[in-house]
Amino acid sequence: MKTTDLISMLATGVSVEPVISQKRRFGVASAMGIVLASILMLISIRLNPDITSALLTTNFWVKLGFVAAMALGSFELLSRLSRPGSRINFQLVGLLVPVLAIWSLSALILLKADSTERESLILGQTWMVCPFLISMLSVPVLISTLWAMRETAPTRLKLTGAVVGLFSGAMGAAVYCFHCPEVEAPFISTWYLLGMLIPAVIGALCGERFLRW
Repeated sequence: MKTTDLISMLATGVSVEPVISQKRRFGVASAMGIVLASILMLISIRLNPDITSALLTTNFWVKLGFVAAMALGSFELLSRLSRPGSRINFQLVGLLVPVLAIWSLSALILLKADSTERESLILGQTWMVCPFLISMLSVPVLISTLWAMRETAPTRLKLTGAVVGLFSGAMGAAVYCFHCPEVEAPFISTWYLLGMLIPAVIGALCGERFLRW
């Protein structure tokens, strides 16, 4: 959005943009991004050959539920950040809840496990590549969401860029769930979260440049 357009809207008392319209734009952008991320996953790292069995396990749905909650929380936060002057306290809490929940579950599992099993529960078999593959799959969502956010009026550009990156990382992680064989909470709470934070850092660095009016 251009600065002159924003000043004109504020001066005439017109809302910058209806919330429903903003969410629709973000929804379309994220849908485009996740379709491209899914295609990228299928042609580069491919679907987990045991995905049918994985879908029948509770651990898989805990994993998918965690990243879905992170995506939903960051989506709501983006909707607020796109409107100047909006408070974001409640939305920040909404992001902390799934993180604290998965960390609590991980701590419980590690406390109950034998000391010889704890390292494997955290590292799994793919810890060296997991965060980077999530980051790779987040790129289409990052690009499409930055494009959508440019049409709004964010004022906290670094924070907005970081949340765009976090949202993109969560969507990339959701796609990655269908490739990754890892389902243990200690692994998910460490490496999946890192995979979401990498694009969040990239988004923060890009925010001031790409979201400036």
